[in-house]
Amino acid sequence: MNRVMAGEWTRREFVAGLAAASVVAGGGSAALAQTNLTGEAAMRELVAGNERFVAGKVTSFPEDLKILKEKTVSKQEPFAAVLSCADSRVPVEIIFDQSIGHVFVTRVAGNLVTPEIIASLEYGVAVLGVKAILVLGHSNCGAISAAIAAKEVPGQISVLYKHLIPGVAGANGDVPLAVKRNAAYQAKLLRESSTVIAKAIKDDGVKVASGVYDLGSGRVTLGD
Repeated sequence: MNRVMAGEWTRREFVAGLAAASVVAGGGSAALAQTNLTGEAAMRELVAGNERFVAGKVTSFPEDLKILKEKTVSKQEPFAAVLSCADSRVPVEIIFDQSIGHVFVTRVAGNLVTPEIIASLEYGVAVLGVKAILVLGHSNCGAISAAIAAKEVPGQISVLYKHLIPGVAGANGDVPLAVKRNAAYQAKLLRESSTVIAKAIKDDGVKVASGVYDLGSGRVTLGD
């Protein structure tokens, strides 16, 4: 059994492996810190894009085809990453008015943090050079409601509960509050559970925050 299958890679080897993968996929050298934005500026750009979306003044769509053809075939240069719920009503690039290649998106029901999600976002930070990570919850989240109810469900759906219950604890059945608390909890997990992300926060000013998307108004409100 090789070391990857045995789960014996060290952190250093993991990051080196990500860089090597980027070289193979991109046909060039590993891309680190490709954006000139700071963490704070990257988060502000997400917020500004959401303001354009709410106002009905999106600018990203005319860029899509041109960018797809000219800039993203062999590489990607996202300035931010978003961990979103898998809910189909939360189209991440659209609500932040961002075009192809601008945002590195991971999605899972309940916008929860798992080893696979951490690994994906570490790739975004260590190889792609994203400067901000936003954990995005949303109103009327079915995963949060299910975790609060903790009822029997079919298949593997219940495996979500163990990841969500710590985040919704203390909300006392209040779904909107639970959504906000869960997003904040998952962002805290990212900051504290990943040495790659923690180092990037300290050394490179990477910003990790939480927020909630309101399905009705289209507005994203950042956490405290």
